[in-house]
Amino acid sequence: MGKIAKYTRRGFLGLGLAAAGGLAVGYYYYKKPYPNPLPDTLAEGDFSFTPYVIIGSDNTITIITPRAEMGQGIHTTLAALVAEELGADMDQIATEHGPAAAAYYNGAMLKEGAPFPFFEDGFIAETARGAMGVLGKFLALQVTGGSSAAIDGFEKMREAGATARAVLLEAAAKRWGVDASGLTTERAEVINQSGGRLTYGDLASEAAKLTLAKPPALKDPSEWRILGKSQPRVELHEKVTGAAIYGIDVQLPDMLYATVAMSPRFGAKAKSADEAAAMAVPGVLNVVEIITTTGYGFGIIASNTWAAFEGARALALEWEAADYPADTTGLKALWNEALDKEASFTLGGEGDPEEAMLGAEVIEANYSLPYLAHTTMEPMNATAQFKDGKLDLWLGTQAPGIAAMATAKLLGIEPEDVNVITTRLGGGFGRRTEVDVPLYTAAIAAQTGGKPVKVTWSREEDIRHDTYRPMAEARLKATLKDGMPEALDYRVAAPSINKSVMRRSFPEFAERSNPDRSILDGSFDQPFSWPHSRFAAHQIDTDIPVGFWRSVGNSINGFVHESFLDELAAAGGQDPLAMRLSMMKDERHAPAREALKAVAAMANWGQALPEGVGQGIAHTLSFGTWVAEVVQVDMRGGAVKVEKIWAVADPGMVLDPANFEAQITSAIIYGLSAAIGQEITFDDGRVMQENFYDYDALRMAGVPPIEVALLENSPRMGGAGEPGTPPLAAALGNAIFAASGQRLRALPFGNEVEFDLG
Repeated sequence: MGKIAKYTRRGFLGLGLAAAGGLAVGYYYYKKPYPNPLPDTLAEGDFSFTPYVIIGSDNTITIITPRAEMGQGIHTTLAALVAEELGADMDQIATEHGPAAAAYYNGAMLKEGAPFPFFEDGFIAETARGAMGVLGKFLALQVTGGSSAAIDGFEKMREAGATARAVLLEAAAKRWGVDASGLTTERAEVINQSGGRLTYGDLASEAAKLTLAKPPALKDPSEWRILGKSQPRVELHEKVTGAAIYGIDVQLPDMLYATVAMSPRFGAKAKSADEAAAMAVPGVLNVVEIITTTGYGFGIIASNTWAAFEGARALALEWEAADYPADTTGLKALWNEALDKEASFTLGGEGDPEEAMLGAEVIEANYSLPYLAHTTMEPMNATAQFKDGKLDLWLGTQAPGIAAMATAKLLGIEPEDVNVITTRLGGGFGRRTEVDVPLYTAAIAAQTGGKPVKVTWSREEDIRHDTYRPMAEARLKATLKDGMPEALDYRVAAPSINKSVMRRSFPEFAERSNPDRSILDGSFDQPFSWPHSRFAAHQIDTDIPVGFWRSVGNSINGFVHESFLDELAAAGGQDPLAMRLSMMKDERHAPAREALKAVAAMANWGQALPEGVGQGIAHTLSFGTWVAEVVQVDMRGGAVKVEKIWAVADPGMVLDPANFEAQITSAIIYGLSAAIGQEITFDDGRVMQENFYDYDALRMAGVPPIEVALLENSPRMGGAGEPGTPPLAAALGNAIFAASGQRLRALPFGNEVEFDLG
């Protein structure tokens, strides 16, 4: 039996931990804000001091990496943090996500939520970050998001490894009757100067009885053997052999199958449903109504998934009308009406832009961005069993604790009675932080008489019931002085992601939501010095659900802000790179300057290019990482051919270069797909897109060469997964302007120009 009996009873899922007999030690043993979730789940004879490190008597080492692995490689990076201090090599360790527990809260995710730029280091900003960190600990949200997993784990995971190593050294010293300071470790063994060796497994039971007076010192980066170097992905063998268990792979005895048919008009209920026709479909067993904070509809339970899909079609549902404008044109009108009204709130800004614009020539531009879906390759799904007042939930989730809280409330049980088993995720991008999938699955599981049920969404249901990246409309005005930007009035209308998420997940707190800085992220917090500036948010409120999409508000404002800067450079007769560098006057802007200069050198910025070929440049600071990108396009054939993309990212510290580069590349492709052709539109109150034929991502043939370089100038660590997306659309639009003189201000660009993706 494996380490955690609660999970190994489901051993066929591959979710068990290490072999029996062992020791769990680490950072958490010394700082206990929340109970260790492991002791009650360990087999007899095992030991647990911490949630992070388990050492088996057979010398197996299992590192609990409590963040969702959805292709971004976070389990490898978190494991490397522990292994570096533990004295073990990466080929000696295994990783497990571990249970849903407050002990695994993400303390870093909220720290940058205060309304200050990342580079602002004054007393008020630092105090606010500290307060947000305390809030993060209080809320205890076990969430993978905000490009924060490695930042959150940087100290706690290293301290877990260092503490384990220290108590193992003490145990060996006692056995040999020597001083621990004379012992060394190598490849999970303690080594005596006389040549004696003991494996960590040999010492596990003795080390379990020891305590340390204080946490041990951590290695200086100059001593690192693993961190700072590219590592093989710990889950690679599982994936290439097909052994990785995703949510959609879960199989249980006596399992039923189901799908959902939810209202296509958000917030509306069904007027009629032909349940008899659905029940007449061979294999359909039951049709149940679903009423949750995330939507209204029906669950169709069947003996197989296809029968459930056919039953959903047979329901012939008719729905009430939506409360929001029925089509995209009407929605845009509502957004522009909001821009005509007083701002909901402002952030940042200097001087008095209105006064500075009096009597001056004003440059104006309007920008438009659509709703966007996540379209993870693995459609939404979950498996649940509700029996004897307890819920087991197999789920690919970025937020297992939130899923437990939401489903417990729905079923009228305690969160402790919900057991979330986090599987691999076939893509997340923020979509799998949501509670709709677990809620619908729990509601259906409550109607199966204790049998487990796998709920699988069709791709059409997935795309038409996403929690979308917000649609946005922006109006910008600026003036120049001696060809340089002088005053800026920046206004953007968009829904509040935080308010929308809270309505679904914590409705009792939704109306208490503070101003949502994500509406302005990527604008007010950028490393530019304006003599006069104002950044205003005009918040929209509709029933259309919006959520966290890769890089969140930065994906909106990175496009708007950096495109407008390019317009100002053209109006002032300035080189776009030189103008940006001259606006980065503060020494705290130095990482941005260096990133821009580095990417310009890579792309040979300023070179003479043939007519019809152009380069565009953009920079966005997001999630603590400074990213500059150059896109080169060739329009000589009439269509836009994206020839190459160069990127420079500076996260301050690079823990795994290959993995970080892969994440920047992935984020660029994600952003390029959206910039070229993705949009969610509405008609008759419904989302019009339904599958990859009308909401496609770039295929391999359409992806240009991408060259990435990494710097380490930033004073604090930044994230990897999202920062590559925000500059991309602006750099592409700026390149199209350089090649053709055509300025594109609305995404996706494919609505106005043709792209050569062959």
